[in-house]
Amino acid sequence: MPQHPMHFFRRIKSAHAALVLISAWLTLLPLSAWSKSNSVFLEDLTWTEVREQLQAGKTTIIIPIGATEQSGPHMALGKHNVRAKVLAGKIAASLGNALVAPVLAYVPEGNITPPSGHMRFSGTISVPDDAFKGILDGAARSFRQHGFQDIVFIGDHGGYQAQMKAVAARLNRDWTATPVRAHFIAEYYRVVETDYVQALRSKGLTDAQIGLHAGVADTSLMMAIDASLVRTDQMPRDPAEARANGIVGDPRASSAALGQLGVDLIVARTTAAIRAAVAARH
Repeated sequence: MPQHPMHFFRRIKSAHAALVLISAWLTLLPLSAWSKSNSVFLEDLTWTEVREQLQAGKTTIIIPIGATEQSGPHMALGKHNVRAKVLAGKIAASLGNALVAPVLAYVPEGNITPPSGHMRFSGTISVPDDAFKGILDGAARSFRQHGFQDIVFIGDHGGYQAQMKAVAARLNRDWTATPVRAHFIAEYYRVVETDYVQALRSKGLTDAQIGLHAGVADTSLMMAIDASLVRTDQMPRDPAEARANGIVGDPRASSAALGQLGVDLIVARTTAAIRAAVAARH
């Protein structure tokens, strides 16, 4: 039985639509590959792409250090790791000649047995100081071997800043006769404790709200970077509940807009500090 003409044309249209979709999908594949090959994140690149980036002048490597620790019932344990990666990526993009190493998520967080500090709360991971410093040292020496000239340490958590500084100093003593330098960039974390706090005060927030851990400052930063890691319905109802749940501050007034103040300050001040440190090397 002959096919009705309308059925024939519908089949042609359907086939044409399929071809258009397939063509569009194939077109996107090279774009995706191109996007990854131009990423500032080392873990997105192949070894040959890293070699090419080095040859093109990207000789600064940022080693972002996070932490896996409790931040109250309202914020995910990976807060520091996510923040360190995103902010390091923004800093690298601003510098224009830098790549970003994988985030170090295992850091000193207190005694394990008996537990102290954040280790008193489920999910926190702690490692000994020597293990932490050994990883930083090995990572930095690896990057020097590959041709990076400036190895930058930035840390999103206050508890290990002194260890970062000590590792950078030891590396620089060993590398005195070479052009390579390790840079401990204290400004990254200092901005959080000073300029960002001042910016929040200017918005009418009190020190009790801003807090030292998981309060408005901490929580707002996380909201600006990845709000999915904040459980607004789990915020404490009063200071006593906050203290009992490992919070020093009151996060209830937190917002992404307040957090963006911190993001902008951290990126701008850290970028400037890295540029100054690199310039001082020459």
